[in-house]
Amino acid sequence: MQRQKKKTAQMLTGLQNGNIVITSGGIVGSIVSIGDDDTLILRVKPDNVKLQVARSAVASLVSQEAK
Repeated sequence: MQRQKKKTAQMLTGLQNGNIVITSGGIVGSIVSIGDDDTLILRVKPDNVKLQVARSAVASLVSQEAK
């Protein structure tokens, strides 16, 4: 259990612009910007809607495509 928490914390701290992530709510989007207050701006297809989500809401990293 501790290994899983450590792996998740490492993934959250390593997020960068351009990464494609899935939130805990099931939203798939690419990171546009990372705020100082532990928030992320995600661009969600197909309409390129931008959503502000908490960094802790990211469940997994899909890919590390850079723009």
